Amino acid sequence: MMLLTQENKKNLPALYSQDGKGTEAVAHVKFFDPCGSWTWYATEFDGQDLFFGLVDGHEKELGYFSLSELSSIRGRFGLGIERDRNWKPRKLSEIAPELSN
Repeated sequence: MMLLTQENKKNLPALYSQDGKGTEAVAHVKFFDPCGSWTWYATEFDGQDLFFGLVDGHEKELGYFSLSELSSIRGRFGLGIERDRNWKPRKLSEIAPELSN
């Protein structure tokens, strides 16, 4: 599966463009580990490799992650990270309301 399509790249806001919005920032793309519990919600993209968004792993936190990093991950059974093809953009406050406090 292609992790990021041209349409995804076009729709993702530029890095730092949602700066200051906090949990009102919109996650445009969702990536997930099909055999685990980790999920990445991309709110911004530098157009090449670097994302900013919400990482839901051991805990939920905002931070940077890269396309190359996601592409290199192999989990159980050798499966890689996938993109949620049915994802509809939504605010981080809807995904992780506890971060709004």
